[in-house]
Amino acid sequence: MKKRIVFSVVALFLFFAVDGHSQAIVKYDFLEVIVVQKANNRGKVKRIKVEEQTSLIGQNITIEEIENIEETSTLLNYMNARDWEFLDRQSVVSDDNDPVWMSYIFRKKK
Repeated sequence: MKKRIVFSVVALFLFFAVDGHSQAIVKYDFLEVIVVQKANNRGKVKRIKVEEQTSLIGQNITIEEIENIEETSTLLNYMNARDWEFLDRQSVVSDDNDPVWMSYIFRKKK
């Protein structure tokens, strides 16, 4: 009887000792890119604006390269090629003929 209790306690201890690691929290850098395009112009960019952000420090992308892009698909391909993952897009449209303001959010593992 004592052997079973001792064996059970030792087995339980070994079970928790072997499986005793925790998951690491993944940390990301986030980047916001503002895209202004004409209404109903199917991805033709009027202007791209990127403000100085701490997530750009030490990265393989520059504000000048991003702001020189002329199409949204080129922007997405550019960011994807540099390991930035597209996360979200929000747009603001005020009138049918007014420009569309879009905020693209990208993230990259630190």
